[in-house]
Amino acid sequence: MFNNNSVSISVSDDESNDLNRIRARTRRKRKKVSHRTSYELPRHVLRLFVRYWVVLVFLLAVGLLVFESTRIGFKSSDLKKPDLNGKESPSKKNEGNLNRLDPTTKVIGGVRQRCLKLLPPEELEHLDILERKDSGSPVKRVVYLTDTDVSVGEMRGVRGNGTRFNLFTGNQTFAERENSFQVRETVSLHCGFFNENGGFRISDKDKKFMTSCEVVVSTCAFGGGDNLYEPIGMSKTSSQKVCYVAFWDEVTLTTQEAEGHKIDENDHIGKWRIVIVKDLPFTDQRLNGKIPKMLAHRLFPDAKYSIWVDSKSQFRRDPLGVLDALLWRTNSVLAISEHGARSSVYDEANAVIKKHKATPEEVEVQINQYRHDKLPEDKRFNGKKALSEASVIVREHTPLTNLFMCLWFNEVVRFTSRDQLSFPYVLWRLKVLKNINMFPVCTRKDLVNSIGHVRKAKPLGTL
Repeated sequence: MFNNNSVSISVSDDESNDLNRIRARTRRKRKKVSHRTSYELPRHVLRLFVRYWVVLVFLLAVGLLVFESTRIGFKSSDLKKPDLNGKESPSKKNEGNLNRLDPTTKVIGGVRQRCLKLLPPEELEHLDILERKDSGSPVKRVVYLTDTDVSVGEMRGVRGNGTRFNLFTGNQTFAERENSFQVRETVSLHCGFFNENGGFRISDKDKKFMTSCEVVVSTCAFGGGDNLYEPIGMSKTSSQKVCYVAFWDEVTLTTQEAEGHKIDENDHIGKWRIVIVKDLPFTDQRLNGKIPKMLAHRLFPDAKYSIWVDSKSQFRRDPLGVLDALLWRTNSVLAISEHGARSSVYDEANAVIKKHKATPEEVEVQINQYRHDKLPEDKRFNGKKALSEASVIVREHTPLTNLFMCLWFNEVVRFTSRDQLSFPYVLWRLKVLKNINMFPVCTRKDLVNSIGHVRKAKPLGTL
């Protein structure tokens, strides 16, 4: 018996096969859909890239820029780390130039030669100070104008008329300027230290020491601008016969003491005798620095020879050997480094203005005067390169070289403190000074290790 509520469905073998085929097709379709989806993601990414590639490139550029600026920031902070007083120290790169004694060389005729040809060390030890008579020079005596009766009040008008003449320099007129270039056996001219109230005061103790120097290597740092670098490379003989003198003002003294550089009981730091100068005569520290640079014959009245080294450099050669190589063997009375980039004073004037080393107005006054005096545009005078770099000056103290340095100093005071502009003019006017050794840049590099300026010098207050 069968239940009336039941339903029976009969399935044939053909229908069963059809159902299996449907299921198989369904499974195959699902597999195809899955396979297509695996390729859809890369295609989507590719479409996005095509659409937004400009934005991606921009973002990558910004990221690279940020990374490089950060890296440069870290590098600069490593190179210039402030000390406890918030002052920056010299870069590690410049510090690496210290104490190098390796010679500077150049290729001449296919052969590499040393730029500064010093005597062998054993000969340097037996080198003595050469005594030379100033025979044949048309200038036998230089008289320096002074006036102990001029008061500060009388000179204030001079200081206020647009010039930098003062009690220290005296008020050189244009007529006196022209007269000072007239060559004769006895020449009278202004050459600093015009009045005892003019400034640049040095203690009697230091003056006594300075009168004992026959050969001097000097430098200066006013306004705390530069550090002091110990001279190296000297022979035992030079250590005994040569004075090393560094002129500081009280600002530099305070700055150096704060950095731990103390003057010992003999007034020395290492080899350098420290001479403290009070009452500097100019508000422009660059101009104050010209006094020991150009007027060594006035500061060291009994010295026969002097070597000037800018404070941004370390002197690294034997002084007597340098005198022998640059003066005695070349029969010169003055040796000064050539300018490495230019030869014409007029080209240099444009460069000074472009680099903001002086105002266009003051340079124009100087150059116009030189054009009026018919200074030629020659790049060589007396067979020598017209333009000097003057960071190293080696000279014999003769009446003629003393006259040259006085004339040069007065031009710097009258016009700009960029002494490379006035050097060619004085060289051209003083035609009788011919035995000058204008040595090339590579020789200057052999003489000193270049460190560069450490910090900006502090200007004096308005006087």
